[in-house]
Amino acid sequence: MLNDPARERPLQPNNLPAHQVGVLYRHGDVLIRRIASLPTHAQRRAGVTLAEGELTGHSHRIQQSHAAQLWGQGSNLFLEVKQPSATLVHEEHRAIELPQGFYQVWKQREYRPDAYVEVMD
Repeated sequence: MLNDPARERPLQPNNLPAHQVGVLYRHGDVLIRRIASLPTHAQRRAGVTLAEGELTGHSHRIQQSHAAQLWGQGSNLFLEVKQPSATLVHEEHRAIELPQGFYQVWKQREYRPDAYVEVMD
């Protein structure tokens, strides 16, 4: 069938349209990428703070704590948005609405001659 709507968007394992996997969101010094699913051995983490600011005391966090769950695997951080959406907030950045799904989270790093270090707000 040439015009079959079900065939227009191939689906990933969690029913996410293929074109949405890999979508990037930047929130200050935090980068978030939509992924199809969590890694097999990811472990639950407490709270919904993606990054703490050591200089200002501000943090990148999910506003509705019931709407999300953090996961970790080694030094990698993952976010699961369990509700239709969740709001990522920080005092110095515009809020971002993240749709339901799974995300990998990175904190920006900067080069220094002796090491790479995470950027601090």
